[in-house]
Amino acid sequence: MTRQRLAIYAKLMRLDRPVGIFLLLWPTLWALWIASAGQPDTKVLGVFVLGVVIMRSAGCVINDFADRDFDPHVKRTLNRPLATGRVHPREALILFVGLCLVAFGLVLLLNPLTIGLSFAGAFLAATYPFMKRYTHWPQIYLGAAFGWAVPMAFAAQTGTVSAVAWLLFVATVLWATVYDTFYAMVDREDDLLIGVKSTAVLFGNEDRLITAILQGMLLLILFWVGYWEGLSGYYYLGLLVAAGFAGYQQYLIRDREPAQCFRAFLNNNAFGATIFVGIALHYLAA
Repeated sequence: MTRQRLAIYAKLMRLDRPVGIFLLLWPTLWALWIASAGQPDTKVLGVFVLGVVIMRSAGCVINDFADRDFDPHVKRTLNRPLATGRVHPREALILFVGLCLVAFGLVLLLNPLTIGLSFAGAFLAATYPFMKRYTHWPQIYLGAAFGWAVPMAFAAQTGTVSAVAWLLFVATVLWATVYDTFYAMVDREDDLLIGVKSTAVLFGNEDRLITAILQGMLLLILFWVGYWEGLSGYYYLGLLVAAGFAGYQQYLIRDREPAQCFRAFLNNNAFGATIFVGIALHYLAA
């Protein structure tokens, strides 16, 4: 296989745009650090970090496969490898299956509960891209797919899935709904023309209000997690800074200008990182 071909596959997996990896990684790290009281098992940590990269890559591949007839009509996506014909749909499916098999091989290094949970995670990842044909809520489905790493992380680290794990799962679903709505706002005009469904289309002129409410619910749940786990002031300081980022994102989308909506989406990397830093500092100082 030539270097040029590998570069095209890397682009299909969006390895040149790693923000999606981080958006999946941060809640995974939140869960691992809380489940392990700041001392995650080295093998578990390695499996999950590699798994995040591989499954996000697989998700991008199957997403572009599902959207191969839509992407040529959307300004932001018309140059993607499947949209331009540089990658054949059959190639994309083979790549997707290969990535999933590698990820499953990693999961087999973990306990039976985590292996069992991984089947639900794989189903969510494989079916998410098709949801925009049937529902205006694909962002919630994406949140479930991304958030499924949370109960898996608790299962891998502790052998159980606690109530706090499910709280973090709900928080991740809310968070993904918000940032993927910002992302969908970038393409809203194109999506309306070609009939693609999204929360950005559903919310319409109430998009700013609804995303602000969802951000408030997210912050309240994260506050509850901190209270439940007895986390210290470092965590709440991180939560306060994250709230500032949430407010900044609302400022960015104030005129619904696509480039600014995309900046609001990207800013969620800082939101997730800040929460993790607060968690990590709590356990370091303990």
